[in-house]
Amino acid sequence: MKHIINMKQTAITSMLSAFWFEHQSRLNIDSDHHIIYLPETTGVSLISGGGSGHEPAHFGYVGEGMLTASVSGQLFTPPFPAAILKAITLTDNGQGVCLIVKNFASDVEVFTEAMRQAREKGHDVEMVIVSDDVSIDNKTTYSKRKRGVAGTVLMHKLLGFYNQQGKTLKELTAIANNILPHLFTLGVALSSAELPKTAPFFKLNKDEVYFGVGIHGEKGYRKEPFQSSEQLAIELYNKLKHLHQFRQDDHYAFLINGLGATPLLEQYVFSNDVRRLAALDKITIDFLKTGTQLSSYNMQGISLTCLKITDPSMKTALQAPVDVSHW
Repeated sequence: MKHIINMKQTAITSMLSAFWFEHQSRLNIDSDHHIIYLPETTGVSLISGGGSGHEPAHFGYVGEGMLTASVSGQLFTPPFPAAILKAITLTDNGQGVCLIVKNFASDVEVFTEAMRQAREKGHDVEMVIVSDDVSIDNKTTYSKRKRGVAGTVLMHKLLGFYNQQGKTLKELTAIANNILPHLFTLGVALSSAELPKTAPFFKLNKDEVYFGVGIHGEKGYRKEPFQSSEQLAIELYNKLKHLHQFRQDDHYAFLINGLGATPLLEQYVFSNDVRRLAALDKITIDFLKTGTQLSSYNMQGISLTCLKITDPSMKTALQAPVDVSHW
């Protein structure tokens, strides 16, 4: 696969510099630490980030109504604790800081260390670990992998709204912990992610799909011949239906997420298949969003996130307008 970059070592700096230049009227940049942040903050500082290669996550969600700052590491590599600490010091206005972290061991490790250092310096910091991926580990244990994937973006949106309503750091953390048990994602790949000058993470035959893959090319739980969008939707939807125990007249939000190389036309075809399945079950979709929100560096594939609406304010939170570049 060909990649439109100059040098892999400078790609992230170049990307963020161009993004900031485009949005400099409302966003600041710390190039040395790969931070995009709001110049003025009110309420709790909401910070997220991780390895690059998942764009538009997470800098695409920095702005009024969502994140206060994002911190980007190298491709599929989390940022250093020093960069996260810098983001905390740049944006903490005394109301505290909430770190929104995808559940990968390396991400959790660096954000935990940054939180420890920030607390030593007197910052009030809490961490929300998103673990929405319900792919199973293997045919022996069938344990859920609990990785943090596209559902993380819904967490940005929800906490961003409640932050604007004046919720405290403690209240935001409690809201997040109430949301997490109802937030599930499952994905399918038609091709592997492939970083510059590296081999694909896994191989598929021309007619194969791979269910349950991770956003860093982690292996899934089953390969099978591709049939149609409808069959992909049935597999992902029914697995989430079983976990949620859908009941008639329940209310849900759905996020259909492209993994990087799936055309928007195909994403909407899949989205329509999901919508029709939900209609058959007579469940109410309060919020449906389709588009590439958290990608996997040119992976051809799609993920389905399902969130049960347990409080009417969640519908309001998801539908509320925001001033960010990529929502």
